Amino acid sequence: MKAIVVTDQAAGTAGMTLAERPVPEPAGNDVLVEVHASGFTPGELDWEPTWVDRLGRDRTPSTPGHELAGVVRALGYGTRGLSVGQRVFGLTDWTRDGTLAEYTAVEARNLAPLPGDLDFTVGASLPISGLTAWQGLFVHGRFQVGQSVLVHGAAGGVGSMVTQLAREAGAYVIGTGRAADRQTALDIGAHEFVDLQDDSLADVGEVDLVFDIFGGEIQKRSASLVRSGGTLVSIAGPVEARPAEGLAIDFVVEADRAQLSEIAQRVREGRLRTIIGKVATLDDAVAAFNPAERVKGKTIVRVRP
Repeated sequence: MKAIVVTDQAAGTAGMTLAERPVPEPAGNDVLVEVHASGFTPGELDWEPTWVDRLGRDRTPSTPGHELAGVVRALGYGTRGLSVGQRVFGLTDWTRDGTLAEYTAVEARNLAPLPGDLDFTVGASLPISGLTAWQGLFVHGRFQVGQSVLVHGAAGGVGSMVTQLAREAGAYVIGTGRAADRQTALDIGAHEFVDLQDDSLADVGEVDLVFDIFGGEIQKRSASLVRSGGTLVSIAGPVEARPAEGLAIDFVVEADRAQLSEIAQRVREGRLRTIIGKVATLDDAVAAFNPAERVKGKTIVRVRP
């Protein structure tokens, strides 16, 4: 089968190559998925599990990509809950070969049924951004109706999902980002927008929940805005700044079938939308992840027409 592989961490996305790889065998509780569309986050090339297994052993050449939508083609021993021929989408394990390939083996519990009226391209764009937003807001952030939420990167992949989910759940949403992102953030649900280059973040005042994707100085400034009893949730690694009288939580997104189904249902009903910037083929994936110009929105690889 065709697959994108990486062998040199220092090379970044420029080190990706298209190669022939054996079709994986599904282990117990796995399914073999014929990949129709795949999502990829460039930052994963900095993640340790991309390069080594759980015991710290080199596992290159490895196939990146952890979001997929496709069709189940085989079941591993003892696998339940899914069937051959079923349309699925989900998030694969960090330490196994990923989804920028024609086939991938995935734990069945990491996948959810993909409704027939959702395109594979849309399905592949949802797992990381959708689950990260859901878990940051409702699991770790413990959001309650009526709270105010400061969403950094409100027009980005994760931030746009946070903005939409928070607005629908009854939040007062303040988005941040570049000046060029202002209208997008407002269109998808932000009540206010802060240009992090030209506006004063301190003018936002106190908020109940900060959803941080940047870390660093922006995180430090944001922590001081969290009111007593509030929460700063970060996906930028270990939290460096903590609210004086609130909680600070960092987390890594996890696969969850029930949450994936909730997200898919909202997309079907038009209550949630994903921002896809470019759709490439597997043959053109390396070039797509090394664009000459910045692409707004998520790049998806359509593995099969």
